[in-house]
Amino acid sequence: MLATQDSTVLQELVDRSRRLASDRSVCNWGGGNTSAKTTMRDHLGREVQVMWVKGSGSDLAEATEKNFTALRLDEILPLMERDAMSDEEMVDYLAHCMMDSKHPRSSIETLLHAFLPFSHVDHTHPDSIIAICCSDNGRVIAQELFGDRAVWVPYMRPGFALSKRIGEAVRNHPNCELVLMEKHGLLTWGNTSDECYQNTLRIIQEAAAYIEQHVDRARVFGGVRIEALPEAERRGVAAEVLPFIRGIVTELQGAVLTFDDSPEFLAFAGSHDAPTLSQIGAACPDHLVHTKRKPLFVDWNPNVDGTDGLKEKLRAGLISYRDEYCAYYERHVDFDVPMHDPFPRVILVPGLGVIGTGKNKKMANVAVDLYRRAIAVMRGATTLGNFVSLDEKESFDVEYWPLELYKLTLAPPEKELARKVAYITGGAGGIGSASARRMAAEGAHIVVADLAADAADRLARELNAQFGEGTAVGVPLDVTDEAAVLRSFREAVLAYGGIDVFVSNAGLASSSPIVETTIEDWNRNVSVLGTGYFLTSREAFRCMVEQGRGGSIVFVTSKNAIYAGKDAAAYSAAKAMENHLARCLAVEGGVHGIRVNTVLPDAVLQGSNIWNSAWREERARAYGIAPEELEEHYRQRTILHVNITTDDIAEGILFFASNRSAKTTGCMLTIDGGVAAAFPR
Repeated sequence: MLATQDSTVLQELVDRSRRLASDRSVCNWGGGNTSAKTTMRDHLGREVQVMWVKGSGSDLAEATEKNFTALRLDEILPLMERDAMSDEEMVDYLAHCMMDSKHPRSSIETLLHAFLPFSHVDHTHPDSIIAICCSDNGRVIAQELFGDRAVWVPYMRPGFALSKRIGEAVRNHPNCELVLMEKHGLLTWGNTSDECYQNTLRIIQEAAAYIEQHVDRARVFGGVRIEALPEAERRGVAAEVLPFIRGIVTELQGAVLTFDDSPEFLAFAGSHDAPTLSQIGAACPDHLVHTKRKPLFVDWNPNVDGTDGLKEKLRAGLISYRDEYCAYYERHVDFDVPMHDPFPRVILVPGLGVIGTGKNKKMANVAVDLYRRAIAVMRGATTLGNFVSLDEKESFDVEYWPLELYKLTLAPPEKELARKVAYITGGAGGIGSASARRMAAEGAHIVVADLAADAADRLARELNAQFGEGTAVGVPLDVTDEAAVLRSFREAVLAYGGIDVFVSNAGLASSSPIVETTIEDWNRNVSVLGTGYFLTSREAFRCMVEQGRGGSIVFVTSKNAIYAGKDAAAYSAAKAMENHLARCLAVEGGVHGIRVNTVLPDAVLQGSNIWNSAWREERARAYGIAPEELEEHYRQRTILHVNITTDDIAEGILFFASNRSAKTTGCMLTIDGGVAAAFPR
């Protein structure tokens, strides 16, 4: 029975979808689809039966009305009479059934929903259900658990044939409540949206309870083979090897990493069965497209091999994985499609946890979160029998399925700093925050490092809200404290796997005639502006060398670095030290592909913490003017008669951070409106 027209039908469908996907053990990221059948009026005012279904490439947890497509049921249902239909024919046909051409392309599994004679349908990939569907005796378990309430369908790739088979099977079993799709997932339904939701949860909970009744916790995954390292030790090892890994996996494409040492990952990676179980295959086709067919398992024993041994095993494993993936691609490709990145999306390390790779932090997290789900599936499947998966050819056909590849085309073009990580000292200040926003807008991941830890966290939250979760992290940093610098860089590496752009910007300023400059004034300037730049750039340099993929270091110095500022000897001398340190690093960095350049601002009064301090009054006193006259004073002394803003400096930093300056190093870029006395010479 079809629901009658109701303005709330679509909103109920959106709400149901979001509720289902709020629990990732029920609905994986990007996976699953939902539908609702109702009536609408077309462009001629005729009442027609339609089905709203999720559009291709969207995630149910973030669903809005714009993510669903309405199609004319009367034009779809006759397809049940066909004997066959190719994917290309199906996509083209469904495009003609759309009520509105501006709606997104409908889900790959649209016909699954259309051919089921129910008003509301959910297709999900719950851990407990997939555990049954990926067990070698799953069909027997399904019969024992659900009896005639369930229809079991052998594995077929989604499309017309599978949809018709399921539609006919359900019609032939009018009392069934669910469909179990071998190695795939679950179909449930209801006459109302809430009934459908409750039925979905009830079936999933039945399966979960059944598994828990049979699980032997002491024997899960064969028990412990490698104990987890203590937290501080494993995080230290991870911080040491992540840039090494990142350097290898970015051989062909950039990658951002994520590290997770949650208990379930430590337990699985360190188990007796993980070396073989992890290599059987993906737990679900919807996992496969984000995790690849299998992870890289690194057979490392921390009690025997040490960190150097781990790096050797990682190098060998990553290169072997790449070569095997290339061979897998060549064995099965039979049409013109470029090979995906051949490196693993998931890396398992006993004693350490899991490392995920992706084009950005979000996708690296997706790979890890889906493998968390895979572990839950394997736990259930091995409790019930033996875990089974798609074979190699079936896996390739999903991974390179044109309808899956289409989803990739929905992503917006990558921005200029996509796949890059930028670490900014003084990141919460005026120039630092402007640079963070500018580079985040160009796709960079941002480490906001600042002595004001609360301000750094606040800016990171703002960037995540504006540009997407995972864009930024805030880390506390005192640039004069070597231990604090080391901790800060370790946190940055644990967050993203490494650093591509380093902006040394943390600063202070003081002004006084030389005879009034105290040793404390001198040491404070040298400590922050000299030693601080040295300590932080040294760690950035080390990280970039370990990655082996080059990088960009940008020093924010000052016009005073090359101009003898009046009553500012300590500040000017320390800024000159920064400039020359940058030149030295440029010379050392060339062999590693590390570029080092310098931006020289002047009089950036607006939005600057320095200019909101005593420095403003001190500089005004040096020029014999009132503090409120400074801005105009600086504007008038420039050749271009302009004031300099934090956004102006951010543009200069972006230039050096990007490939626009790929062949430039050791350069000084003045952004001061033109101060003739400070022309570099």
